Amino acid sequence: MRNDIAATLRRLQTLLSGQHTLAFLPAICLGAYWLGGETTLMTTALGLPALLALTNIVSLSSMHVISTDGVTALPLRPAVIDAIDQTLDAQHATGRTTACITLAIDDFRGLEASFGTETAQDILRTTARRLADTLRDHDIVARLDGPRFAIALAPVRRADLETLIQLSSRIQAALSEPLSVDATKIYVTASIGFCLPARAPGQSGAAFLDAAEAALADARSNGAGSIRAFTPGAIQTTLDRGSILADVGDALENGEIVPWFQPQISTNTGAVSGMEALARWVHPEKGVTPPAEFLSAIEESGLIERLGEIILYHSFTALQTWDRAGFNVPTISVNFSATELSNPKLVDKIRWELDRFEFDPSRLTVEILENVIASSDNDTITRNIAALSQLGCGIDLDDFGTGHASIANIRRFAVKRIKIDKSYVSRCDVDRNQQDMLAAILTMAERINLQTLTEGVETVGEHAMLAQLGCDHVQGFSISKPLAFEKTLDWMDAHRQKLAQTPQIGRKAS
Repeated sequence: MRNDIAATLRRLQTLLSGQHTLAFLPAICLGAYWLGGETTLMTTALGLPALLALTNIVSLSSMHVISTDGVTALPLRPAVIDAIDQTLDAQHATGRTTACITLAIDDFRGLEASFGTETAQDILRTTARRLADTLRDHDIVARLDGPRFAIALAPVRRADLETLIQLSSRIQAALSEPLSVDATKIYVTASIGFCLPARAPGQSGAAFLDAAEAALADARSNGAGSIRAFTPGAIQTTLDRGSILADVGDALENGEIVPWFQPQISTNTGAVSGMEALARWVHPEKGVTPPAEFLSAIEESGLIERLGEIILYHSFTALQTWDRAGFNVPTISVNFSATELSNPKLVDKIRWELDRFEFDPSRLTVEILENVIASSDNDTITRNIAALSQLGCGIDLDDFGTGHASIANIRRFAVKRIKIDKSYVSRCDVDRNQQDMLAAILTMAERINLQTLTEGVETVGEHAMLAQLGCDHVQGFSISKPLAFEKTLDWMDAHRQKLAQTPQIGRKAS
């Protein structure tokens, strides 16, 4: 009903606005006089300008409703819904249809944490500009919440699966061009979801957009850079904030939030050198939810230390199972937040868990974000990190290269390995500047006797380049995505067989 009223107002505005109406005003008044006399003349002369003014007011109010985003200057969600509604209203007359695309910048929260709010806003503005440059003039691009955008395609003859996949790939290619910040190139990837007109759950702009958002949620759950089309049976995997805050406590205690494990391997031998534990919420209805969608709720609920206890327990349980199965996993890496590191009893808790599982402290690697070390003036944090190092635990400096940790702080906190941020890894096999930055970091680490691990290694070429430059260990999608515990045994068995099949040099072919 509301859409019908809006469409009627638009048609009335088009009919009554413009110079042609003013040009015919005298003739209209004369006709009114001939047909109805002075009374009709007066009514027309006074009423028509009032009606014109009313339609202009409607127009201005409509323009006010379609407000713009303060960062990107793009219109907001209603603009996409309205554009799709207009195309759908006219499709019987025009024979043209539309589609809705939504996209999200991958790991935007991590980019903001690493490079700051100003850089994050620059990324949003650059994304908006590149989208506008990639699309047609009459396609509507809008910003949703956070790092998400929506696109309403201008009327087209055909919007099928092949067309939308090609367009999505073109958008991803445009967004993948590097962004230079403080002599560092940032490579951005985006996940995309879209709704085809043939699969839309309803013939309205809101239905198209909701479906595209559901497809985007599906894409994001499948890893960075994924593309997914909406299907009628799709279930939206994102959780609204209110639901997260209400459910996160029960999820922790019910065993829904558990660690998944991502292998780390040696570049010299190819053998597994460790596993990193990464929190995942395996929701009974929504499926696997990544930490970016629930960690902030855990922090707000004051449950971050409880999460740490659960991750540590499950990590040691997994390590014990791998040992019994005959797999050599030297260390398990667990992230510790500033809140956990501020607990005076942290070292005693970890020592107790190590004794409980009968592990040498060297089997545990404590991962600490670079910005925690760089900005730490908390004596408890300093003492805890030093005590963990003295206990024999490994200390990894995570996201190295994105903060301001000095060599003095590396020595002060007895850091044993730096974990180079993935922003230095992207396209390092083809980008000479990336290679130069990595070479400088790796040379520095070698000079001060630090081990090196690089995260976010997504291609075989990047893996090979890091090995050539002298990085000790690598981790990323080119090796394996994070795995549920029950899948780690099969992966390690397959990896061990792969290493055993290494070709021998010098034997004649039979």
